[in-house]
Amino acid sequence: MKAMVLHEAGPVADNRLILEERTPAELESDQVRIKVEACALCHTDLHTIEGELYLPRLPLVPGHQVIGRVQDVGPAVNQIKPGQRVGMAWLGRTCGQCRFCKSQKENLCEQAQFTGLDFDGGYAESAVAWADFVYPVPENIPAVAAAPLLCAGIIGYRALRLSGIRKGQRLGLYGFGASAHIAIQIARYWDCRVYVFSRGDKHRQLAEQLGADWTGRIEEPVPEKLDAGIIFAPAGELVPPALAHLEKGATMALAGIYMSDIPFLNYDKHLYHEKNLRSVANSTRRDGFELMQLAGEIGIQTTTQEFALEEVNHALQLLKAGKVNGAAVLKISD
Repeated sequence: MKAMVLHEAGPVADNRLILEERTPAELESDQVRIKVEACALCHTDLHTIEGELYLPRLPLVPGHQVIGRVQDVGPAVNQIKPGQRVGMAWLGRTCGQCRFCKSQKENLCEQAQFTGLDFDGGYAESAVAWADFVYPVPENIPAVAAAPLLCAGIIGYRALRLSGIRKGQRLGLYGFGASAHIAIQIARYWDCRVYVFSRGDKHRQLAEQLGADWTGRIEEPVPEKLDAGIIFAPAGELVPPALAHLEKGATMALAGIYMSDIPFLNYDKHLYHEKNLRSVANSTRRDGFELMQLAGEIGIQTTTQEFALEEVNHALQLLKAGKVNGAAVLKISD
């Protein structure tokens, strides 16, 4: 099979991923092999490839927003059949035994393994996953359109949940990339008023097309206080002004796996009156299953820019430069 392989972390500008022909890995008893149709790119991939995350193994095939068909199943797999359409996400495996797994917080599992980090991911013609950690994908969603749901969508959905936003309330979204353009559709489905902050003209235009009630830059005054907010951009300097936008008792969720340093906070201006600041760490399988069901109900539309597998280095460079409107997706097979 063909795969784009990382041998040494470094700037994506240096075309770090190398096209190789590899022998597919053997299946363990509880695993499935997936013929990859599409794999979306994520800012986490940038942090992985550039070495901002600890890399437990090299060489490595990145990619964790995978859509494909099951080719083979291990002998202990009963719930998934060959030919079934499935998705493979960031959370690749948990221990099931630690205090977090036993308290419905498996996203915090101390022994969790992550797709495209601890084991090979979806920048390849096939991938191997643990059967309990793949998601059924509706047949009526095209592969390229569905791929961003497997991380951008799941994280956006979890961030919405943790922000505490309720039907009809006012929500702020900071940064408008792959996650935010999915989250806004769920928020609008919940009849929320949505305020989008982005420095990119095209991103603000897309937000308006998807139903944003207001768009602007972070330095512009927000029309009214917000009941909840989500910061998708990995920019710590957004945190103080975003907190200042919140209503009393509201929550600001930080949805990135990586964020630059957060500047000084003024207690009275940014945190007093029981405002909450919380991070979003990974996701649970519950988030994935609920998001997939919701995607079918809403008919979530994803804005994508399509690339061939061999073009992944260029796609990553565009992603880092903020020149992808929506989500970059590798189309690997039909």
